[in-house]
Amino acid sequence: MQLFFIRHAQSENNLLLEQTGSNDVRCVDPELTHLGYQQAQVLAEFLGRSQSVVKMNRASASQNIQAIQLTHLYTSLMIRAVATGVEISKTTGLPLMGWLDLHELGGIYQKNPQTGMKAGLPGHSKAYFEQRYPELILPDSVGEQGWWNRPHEPNQQGLSRARCVLQELYTRHGGSNDRVGLISHGDFYQMFLPVIFGQTPENLPFFQLNNAAITRIDLEANKIRVMYLNRMDYIPANLIT
Repeated sequence: MQLFFIRHAQSENNLLLEQTGSNDVRCVDPELTHLGYQQAQVLAEFLGRSQSVVKMNRASASQNIQAIQLTHLYTSLMIRAVATGVEISKTTGLPLMGWLDLHELGGIYQKNPQTGMKAGLPGHSKAYFEQRYPELILPDSVGEQGWWNRPHEPNQQGLSRARCVLQELYTRHGGSNDRVGLISHGDFYQMFLPVIFGQTPENLPFFQLNNAAITRIDLEANKIRVMYLNRMDYIPANLIT
């Protein structure tokens, strides 16, 4: 299995942090910015072009020099990831599958800027997604009460969730030639990579992942092969965040 971890394009919260250095007045489930939509379209065009490359020599196929050619596309249910995924689905023709456990660390929550306390919120409902993102295939568990509906997720639970995602990937795609795209988030990436490497986040350095960037890790029977991290060569310099 070739695994492609794709970070969502720039969100309103990403821009807020860049401008103010603070997340105190963050949006609970932010949209993409105008620049974020541009990033998502560039990313989608890059991945869409790769679907049409029919024949590649061995070196090109190994390094994705000409093409990635995804076979499966999963997304977090947070709006910034879904909006990014819709663009990719349009250009690749792949169905966009919602995966609950790909959400950002913490889940859907509101932070009290005075006390620092974080309160969990419901998240969007099935009807909301069906109306706004009809391309998205929702998990059966998503109903009208919102997809989150639980307290703020502490880091340790996020780490356990990352382990569950990895195990489910092996269950669905292990031992195959599938090329699996996961559209997810930067902080979850910091949990997911240590799990892949059999370590804890404290034992590994910070892994940079820019908006709309791709990391490829091949999960083979007896080997984990890191092909590239934070790939952005398809993004114009003026769109990198």
